[in-house]
Amino acid sequence: MGNVLTIDTEYANMHNVASAYLIEEEGRGVVIETNTTHAIPKILKVMDLRGIRPQNLDYVIVTHVHLDHAGGAWALLEACPNAILLAHPKTAKHLIDPSLLIRSATSVYGKEKFDSLYGEIKPIPKEKIRIMEDGEWLEWEGHSFQFLYTKGHANHHFCIYDKKTNGIFTGDSFGISYPHLENGKRFIFPTTTPTDFDFVEAIRSLDRILETEADIAYLTHFGPIGGLKENASDLKDGLTLCKEAISELVNITKGERLSFMESKVEAMIQTLANKHSITLTNADWRLLRLDVNLNAQGLVYAFEKTQSKG
Repeated sequence: MGNVLTIDTEYANMHNVASAYLIEEEGRGVVIETNTTHAIPKILKVMDLRGIRPQNLDYVIVTHVHLDHAGGAWALLEACPNAILLAHPKTAKHLIDPSLLIRSATSVYGKEKFDSLYGEIKPIPKEKIRIMEDGEWLEWEGHSFQFLYTKGHANHHFCIYDKKTNGIFTGDSFGISYPHLENGKRFIFPTTTPTDFDFVEAIRSLDRILETEADIAYLTHFGPIGGLKENASDLKDGLTLCKEAISELVNITKGERLSFMESKVEAMIQTLANKHSITLTNADWRLLRLDVNLNAQGLVYAFEKTQSKG
């Protein structure tokens, strides 16, 4: 993949679930996605193995503020004194003051689980952050990076197109594809975690990614994939099933909505696996359990938000 290195951040002590990327050029580097504070020693170790000193890391880029993407950004910046964080303006706001992120995640997981998953999170000084506007280009060591705002999964999300490698770092805007579920094959499914899922914007974001004509999508969950047109078609099918499931919630009582939606998310994932003749084992479903739950939560939240507005 040219000078792009995939780093397994071993999120939640699992392999091939969340990746960071190191782009290297002549002893200098850019890191895209940081995962959590626990992942930073792994990223620094790979940098060291590749001969990139901490002072020669120029940029840290996060696609959005969710903690499995940006929770360790502060720690990587502390370790790499010359690096600047490139971020969406809404992401920057929450990394300068992460108190709301910490409170909301702690309320979901509890303090013990939060500490286990994410570790310590400190504020990032605003002078260490550069906000990237929609469509803006950045030149670095022969690479031309373009930042593309991609709503649908999160309102504070962007993707990063790299003209040199003709690849695009998609965060969560181009779904999830876990290689260890697939027995040598790949299939993909959308991620609809709380709290910003928007079907129309998610479809627009897929189209915007395809408009770059990139050959490779560098997924955070997990690793690089090709065949973007075919994968985008599958993602659109999955998103359509999610949209249909949301419409059915009008007939489901509040206390039953999450379990109902979990069954719909499972059916969506199974449909996309079946399309590629992939059998999901009981072990696979245990690993997918968190994704099923979080995706269902996001869809229920989207429905209830619409209802409250209505």
